[in-house]
Amino acid sequence: MSASDRIVFACSCERTMTLDPDALAKGCGGRLETANQLCRAEIGRLEAAFAAGAAVTIGCTQEEDAFADAAEAAGASAPYALANVRETGGWSSEGAAAGPKMAALLAMAGTPVTDAAIVTLESEGVALVLGRDEAAIEAARRLADHLDVTVLLERPGDIAPPRKAEFPVLKGRVRTATGHLGAFELSIDDYAAPSPASRARLLFGPARDGATSACDVIVDLRGDQPLFPAHDLRPGYLRADPRDPVAVERALFDAANLVGTFDKPRFVNFDAGLCAHSRSKIVGCTRCLDLCPTGAIAPAGDHVAIDPAICAGCGQCAAACPTGAASYALPAAGDLVARLRVATRAYRAAGGADAVILFHDVEHGEPLIDALARFGDGLPATVIPVAVNEITQVGPETLAALFAYGAAGALFLARAKPKHPLDGLARTVETVNTILTALGFGEAPVGVVETDDPDALGAAARAAARARAGSGAAVPATFLAQPKKRQLLEIAFRELHRVAPAPVPVVPLAAGAPFGGIVVDVEGCTLCLSCVSACPADALSDNPERPMLRFTESLCVQCGLCAATCPEGVITLEPRLDFAAWDAPRRVIKEEEPFCCIECGKAFGTKATIERVMDKLGGRHWMFSGEAGEERLRVLQMCEDCRVQAVVNESFDPHEAPRPKPRTSEDYIRERGKLS
Repeated sequence: MSASDRIVFACSCERTMTLDPDALAKGCGGRLETANQLCRAEIGRLEAAFAAGAAVTIGCTQEEDAFADAAEAAGASAPYALANVRETGGWSSEGAAAGPKMAALLAMAGTPVTDAAIVTLESEGVALVLGRDEAAIEAARRLADHLDVTVLLERPGDIAPPRKAEFPVLKGRVRTATGHLGAFELSIDDYAAPSPASRARLLFGPARDGATSACDVIVDLRGDQPLFPAHDLRPGYLRADPRDPVAVERALFDAANLVGTFDKPRFVNFDAGLCAHSRSKIVGCTRCLDLCPTGAIAPAGDHVAIDPAICAGCGQCAAACPTGAASYALPAAGDLVARLRVATRAYRAAGGADAVILFHDVEHGEPLIDALARFGDGLPATVIPVAVNEITQVGPETLAALFAYGAAGALFLARAKPKHPLDGLARTVETVNTILTALGFGEAPVGVVETDDPDALGAAARAAARARAGSGAAVPATFLAQPKKRQLLEIAFRELHRVAPAPVPVVPLAAGAPFGGIVVDVEGCTLCLSCVSACPADALSDNPERPMLRFTESLCVQCGLCAATCPEGVITLEPRLDFAAWDAPRRVIKEEEPFCCIECGKAFGTKATIERVMDKLGGRHWMFSGEAGEERLRVLQMCEDCRVQAVVNESFDPHEAPRPKPRTSEDYIRERGKLS
């Protein structure tokens, strides 16, 4: 369905915000219709559009339920989209100038994205309550009507025995814990069952180590260190300080409802064939392992494995993955870039300039933007908010594409106390800022604001808008987003360089950057091509026709496997962004004359290598001395096929050592005579 078939409704919300029909019509991505109270007095216009089968975009999210009822009543057959242009644009001290921003938001809302796959978790309600005293037993008693409960007390003191054995009360200390909702496994030391004859206090029998337990839900009331990293993101693990009654109540309420089937998105798609983690037990790239806050990623041979049931969707692995083996799915990087392309084009078409994109999540960012609009000055007219699942999912390919499309700046809105570390985002921002600054986009055009205060957000947004005024690409790129992350990254950086205000051929980068070249000591290189076999990105290649080592810089992900594999140790990494090298064909690093088999003439090695071997072995080793040694030297100058044929046809063992002559009694007599 083309843009001309879409109807875009922009409502002034009872004239509380100013609409710019000219700007909206130029960039909204459809046929514009304005209204003043679309959700009530003018709902019939919306129903008529639904009944006509038109694709519809509505510039309001507050009355979503009313619009859904209207769509159902009209029997809507086409999908419709919603965009919040009120809190993000119209309710602002600069609302009169926000027409281009509203157009961008409306156009972006009508851009479809691919749905993420679903991961299903099953819980039968088997719960383990961890604690130290009666608080754990009381919590279990309250959960017993909803869950199959067991209590595990760690180093319990004097505890009065329960009057009735409604559920097991055991003693033990959790040594290790793995798993997720519906599939937890624990290893327990100091494990002991209670004595049924306990009188004044709970007594336990003999303890043992190494007991195991499986459960669907864990309620941790120990008040100790959590069992899992990023514990609040682990589905099925509920932890509360027993001294905080509100936190305990919240944990018990949540636990009681964790029975049944639960769906969660598969946040990250993973292609093991692209992973550059290791080759031949030599470790290369560990970027995702270093960043994952939940422990959802683990080595699995030559690649890593991502447990989708544990993954909390921070997206840092996908943002950092240089090969595209890990790619975010909510939305996919290609879908996000496609939305940014639509938004920036619509903004410029509507007369906007110097756009600053504000990336934020829904849970934290939307309430702050809403509060800033209702009780403050709102966002500046040039700051366009873009909601993502997690701000840490945004990688360098997205930011490169954004600036290539003409954006003047980017800002990330994070919590004052983030749910998980922002290390991956910090590295992405540092790398991209280095590149953008070198290309003339200004000093640090990408920033991060960590705040829970709407006023602080407003101040940061206004500062970014002022700082970025007059910057950005004069003639922005228009390339289409690519579905594959690595393809998207390559085209985004090439286009970024093409439209840059002050392009330079090479940008040096810090160690650990995902782009760069290699430096090879060609004198020490023997063309063994071990590096070619180890390279997971095909950046290093050989030539089937000649002994040759070639390098394609645009494919290099700086995993370091080539350097770690090289037996001569002559390869070092050089992190950089060399635009000329990216556009150049494969570069020949080293080439030698081939050595041809003396029997069939087939090339099978390098002339220098064979001559070096002949020089070292000829006449200097017993295997290659004398008449038999000459034959062995000839075998070394044959290809693998002729070498086998020579050995088989001539019953010749190239490794056979000279056999000593049998010793006789005369030999012993002669030797003794010499000694005397």
